[in-house]
Amino acid sequence: MTSTILELQNVNKTYSTAAGDFVALKNINLEITAGEFLGVVGKSGAGKSTLLNMLNGVDQLTSGEVCFQAEGERLSIHQLTEDQRASWRGKNMGVVYQSFQLLPMLTLAENIMLPMDLSNHFNPRKAKERALELLELMELAEHAHKLPSFISGGQQQRVAIARALANDPPVLVADEPTGSLDSVTADHIFDVFSQLVEERGKTIIMVTHDLGLASRFSRSLTIVDGELAEAQTEFDRTMLRRRK
Repeated sequence: MTSTILELQNVNKTYSTAAGDFVALKNINLEITAGEFLGVVGKSGAGKSTLLNMLNGVDQLTSGEVCFQAEGERLSIHQLTEDQRASWRGKNMGVVYQSFQLLPMLTLAENIMLPMDLSNHFNPRKAKERALELLELMELAEHAHKLPSFISGGQQQRVAIARALANDPPVLVADEPTGSLDSVTADHIFDVFSQLVEERGKTIIMVTHDLGLASRFSRSLTIVDGELAEAQTEFDRTMLRRRK
């Protein structure tokens, strides 16, 4: 039986600018099921990254509510203080960025250990063991003690995914994680995400401007000018194929 892990209710986000108010999200209502690979597809400026920032509590919403549900408890993320949200995010949500954001002076293993050190989730010995296990999962164990500048962009993105998994969060959000990669490497990163969903039960929300990826998610949403314009499930796609 599937259950809702994240829910957005009437979420709105408006930014005040010198040119006037800019509405980034308009009345977003969305339920995200535990264990799904959700894609949010839209053009640049459509509101994709803002939506992710509402989900992970990095940015404050203007109105509405974002709720996280786990172990029978329901938590309204934006009612937490900034410190409480940071603590919640460290335990429950991993973030993968397009630009990797690895610290250049730390080795790959040390980059992965950093979230564990910040959250005190593992002791130093266990943290190192887990970092090496995650690098093994990403097929990068032999590069553990290299600096990021000594590996390729695709490998750096896999390290970034490993870092997002450091504290074993149930949810990963990925902001254009394949946007700066070639198509072959991007396919490999996509396969890594699919494996995490299918074999480890992770919930992954990925935003992308690439409309061609929509069919590869378990469910996809299209966002246009801050509004969710379309939702499509694997069931919908199967029925469409049968009708052709």
